[in-house]
Amino acid sequence: MSLRIILICTLCGMLSACQTGRGNSSDEKDSPIPVSPKLSDPEASPMAVSLFKHLYELSGEHVLLGHQDALAYGMGWKGEAFRTDIHDVLGDHPAVFGWDLGHMGDPENIDGVPFADMKQWAMAAHRQGGINTYSWHMRNYAISGSSWDRDSCVEACLPGGAVHDLYVQKLDQAAEFFSSLKTPEGELIPVLFRPFHEMTGSWFWWGKGNCSADQYKALFRFTIDHLRDEHQLHGLIIVYSPDKFGTPEEYMEFYPGDDYVDVMALDDYQGFRSKASSAQTVHRLEIMDSLSTSHHKLMAVSETGLETIPDEKWFTEVVLPTLNANASTRRAAWILFWRNGRPDHFYAPYPGHASAPDFIEFMHHDLMLSLSELPDLYK
Repeated sequence: MSLRIILICTLCGMLSACQTGRGNSSDEKDSPIPVSPKLSDPEASPMAVSLFKHLYELSGEHVLLGHQDALAYGMGWKGEAFRTDIHDVLGDHPAVFGWDLGHMGDPENIDGVPFADMKQWAMAAHRQGGINTYSWHMRNYAISGSSWDRDSCVEACLPGGAVHDLYVQKLDQAAEFFSSLKTPEGELIPVLFRPFHEMTGSWFWWGKGNCSADQYKALFRFTIDHLRDEHQLHGLIIVYSPDKFGTPEEYMEFYPGDDYVDVMALDDYQGFRSKASSAQTVHRLEIMDSLSTSHHKLMAVSETGLETIPDEKWFTEVVLPTLNANASTRRAAWILFWRNGRPDHFYAPYPGHASAPDFIEFMHHDLMLSLSELPDLYK
């Protein structure tokens, strides 16, 4: 073969590679172009857009620390000025502050936190640069029961249902509360909103076995539409958070649709229990990573913990390697540990607890971020 022919063949091969996006290896596949997630609300507020964007960017390298009711009370204290058990141990506060809307309409929520105080603490957390996230252990309005009274309530809350008007009244009260969360300049503070959580379990009235998947989706969509359309709440970042699951199909069974979800999250206590069980959570996070990428959403561990933390090395030997297992891809944007409610029911360390030194080591890892380490999330 002449030198000229060899040169021509070589040039054609190079052009073909450029056109197909392939390199020198003919069986190398095109690299997918990553698509940054966008909020499901087309009218999302600028601050909500900024918060979501920063969470996405940070999730490539870091996980934000969260704690439920962190400012409301701790072990041996209640309602002190911007105090948290996390700060008492670490010298810094959590980045994500969890709250619950259960018993909406009463002076105090399901855990005895006055809604008036919750409002002030949430605004203070925002002023410090933190994030507020809200779950809702909603009463069973059909039988005047609790979240754990499993008699069917979902259909009764939907339009035409027996307690639909009462349900709308509660949504209106929640909207009034969200609308009261404002910056000193009068702007609405964006929040993470996590309604109807753990629906893959059967313990809540909105859970599997207590309603159909279609009923659940209808109630979820009605709830978000009412808050957005009737009350113009465009600072809500919506979190979908099943409990344990084993397959992508199980995770998506109750999924209300991309127009109603911004974060694909997970509530998981069992998988985080020990080294032996953590493989389950790693598997679930791998599924969520794939699903959240294909649906252009964030992912998070929206609720977890080990009650009373009997394992002194739990944070560094169970939680850290589990969160870091998918280090080659995106990580959970945040992890929220449940509340420090009483001596037999707490999920974060406090001064003098045996796990406190391990927690400090855990938080000093590059993966984890606390409040003072955050960039300005709202600009």
